[in-house]
Amino acid sequence: MKFADRISRLGTEQAFHVLARAKEAERAGRDMIHMEIGDTDFSTPQAITEGAIKALRENKTKYLPSAGLRELREALAEKMSKSRNVDAKPEEMVITPGGKPMIFYTILATVNPGDEVIYPNPGFPTYESVIEFVGAKAVPLEMKGESGFNFDIEELKQLANDKTKLIIVNSPQNPTGGVLTHESLEAITEVAKKHDAWIFSDEVYSDLVFEGEFESILSIPDARERTIVLDAYTKTYSMSGWRVGYGLCPNTEMADVIANLMNNSVSCAPNFTQWGALEAINNPAVDEEVAKMREEFKKRRDVLYAGLENLDGVACHLPSAAIYLFPDITGTGRSSQEIYDFCFDKANIAVLPGTSFGRFGEGYIRLSFANNPVDRIEEAIERLEKVWPELLNN
Repeated sequence: MKFADRISRLGTEQAFHVLARAKEAERAGRDMIHMEIGDTDFSTPQAITEGAIKALRENKTKYLPSAGLRELREALAEKMSKSRNVDAKPEEMVITPGGKPMIFYTILATVNPGDEVIYPNPGFPTYESVIEFVGAKAVPLEMKGESGFNFDIEELKQLANDKTKLIIVNSPQNPTGGVLTHESLEAITEVAKKHDAWIFSDEVYSDLVFEGEFESILSIPDARERTIVLDAYTKTYSMSGWRVGYGLCPNTEMADVIANLMNNSVSCAPNFTQWGALEAINNPAVDEEVAKMREEFKKRRDVLYAGLENLDGVACHLPSAAIYLFPDITGTGRSSQEIYDFCFDKANIAVLPGTSFGRFGEGYIRLSFANNPVDRIEEAIERLEKVWPELLNN
């Protein structure tokens, strides 16, 4: 029995494999520090949980329209209108079970086999995986540490052509924590307009900006009419297991296409989780908890950054957003895979090799600072300082 040819083109998200390996190590008695998975150690705000429990008790467990709960789409449209300074309508919103489906559905809706898609590399691995899965050509745009992991505007212009049907934008970024400049957002819009391409803007970390203000590509004139925006509850509200994401489409026609893909795959996102998600928008107490989480993440970022900067052969970019550090380890003379193995085997710290995020991730590793309190991060630094001479001297 053979699988379909397309299965061989489907990639994976390495973080879940490393998480599984680390869990196995813990079962064997090792004290692992988890910095591999992009998750948080905070509980979901109580008001959200109570909102979902209330929905369960009221038997809100039936099918919903594929596009999602009307009340939630209305609340999210209002939120997106204010935060992105656009006129977002409920009919342009689609609620999905997590953020990944919007990536999948957008590429299915906009790209044919043989078309080209420009995407950030290193970048979230699902981009490249799904592009290749549908038979399109994945065109990586290297995100370079020396430029703060911004789009190289001249390279973008060189890569784009009449086969370019979609440009993927991720700001704030996973895995780098970089934030695209206004000039980069303008250039992306200009190139997309020139080649009549769609833009997919992954803004999942928009509420986790530590310095400066978040700017969506929707702030750029002419971007709105061709841009699909992804956001999610996963990181902002510490709801990774709830699987609640959402997309703002440029028009109702695109929203109907995305909703029909939902209809044909998962029918709809779970009913009661959407009522919990609505509570997150309507309850001011949730905003206060999110602000506290954001401040704590910033403290953790600063502690981890200072510790990594003191390791010989490591150069670290200070991210102004998201929940990751993406240090350059080329000064050690070791590959990303070797550093990952060393951290796992010698220090009992689970990180990710930069190559988990594409070929341009070589020379980097990714560490999440959202999974552990400050004292645990300090312990991780102490472990690394203790064994690091062994890495450099061998």
